[in-house]
Amino acid sequence: MKITKEQKIWVDQTIGKIEAKMYDVAVRNVHKIPYLSESGVYNDMSESKVYWWTNGFWPGIMWQMHHLTGEAVYRQAAEETEEKLDRNFLMAEKLDHDNGFKWLLSAVADYRIMGSSESRNRGLLAAQLLAGRYNPAGRFLRAWNEWGGQKHTGWAIIDCMMNLPLLYWAWEETEDPRYLQVADGHGKTALRHFVREDNSVRHIVELDPDTGEFVREHGGQGYGEGSSWTRGQAWGIYGFLLSYIHTGDREYLYTSQRIANYFLANIPENNLIPADFRQPPECGWEDDSAAACGACGLLELSKYVGEADCRLYRDRAVRLLQTLDRECLSWSRKTDHLLERCTVAFEGDRHNHPLIYGDYFFIEALLKLADKELFVW
Repeated sequence: MKITKEQKIWVDQTIGKIEAKMYDVAVRNVHKIPYLSESGVYNDMSESKVYWWTNGFWPGIMWQMHHLTGEAVYRQAAEETEEKLDRNFLMAEKLDHDNGFKWLLSAVADYRIMGSSESRNRGLLAAQLLAGRYNPAGRFLRAWNEWGGQKHTGWAIIDCMMNLPLLYWAWEETEDPRYLQVADGHGKTALRHFVREDNSVRHIVELDPDTGEFVREHGGQGYGEGSSWTRGQAWGIYGFLLSYIHTGDREYLYTSQRIANYFLANIPENNLIPADFRQPPECGWEDDSAAACGACGLLELSKYVGEADCRLYRDRAVRLLQTLDRECLSWSRKTDHLLERCTVAFEGDRHNHPLIYGDYFFIEALLKLADKELFVW
């Protein structure tokens, strides 16, 4: 990726710090599946929640680092996690729209790098299970299963745009058009119902499961109904772009740009991304994961637009990443995490704390800038 001399110096130095830190982190956590960090130490989802939606991001980091360095410790950690996730295949109630996050970054990455037939099989099984969530009447992939005592059979969420690449991969791998039809069908429904006139993105859309008609939106993980959950905006930038990359349909590209321009217009002066762009001014909750994922989307988007937009998206992404580096990262080799101020959900009981997917997207973004990324999507 074309960047300035000063930016390249910073990128190279930052990747060097990531290499130094992540080796120690991998060695300390080789048998874990981390989700968050407590007092600088990663927890482990292997036993309590092997089905958790974020469990692909640790092997995703490990494969990115293996691709960068060739160190065996990363491959071993990624492969061990992939094998542990087999237990999730036997938990029907814990299989949902996030199969892409879990198995694209683990099994499919493994297959692409190592050529493992077992990993290919896992990826295809995960894709088949994801495709099975498709509602053909409404043309959407149902989000969660029963939740809070309700079935939510008509609920779809913006996060799913980032899971569609598992289906695109299965289509490209098998040449079975059903995977494309499901992914593109959901994508077209998302184009109609998730992006508002002001180019902000809804998190949850409720559709009539028998007709596909729009019923209402829900606040989801943002500040409330009608708000602008920042990680959802980042999912939109990157997710719609990924559908463009796999299908060539320029409506996806235009939509990614619309959301990107909205995102950039709402970044605060301090360049720190809040949990929700419409949260009260006195609220200090941030989401570094939205900044890191947003930067990834902007950098990828810069490859498919004209020169002026390319420069705008690239430079603003670099600014986001440099702000994270300066304000929000723990570079101590004694702590397991990188980013320190992530938010899962506005109404949740924790804010401004480390989360594994924030670290994944920060690393992916830096490797994009250095042209050293393993493109897993």
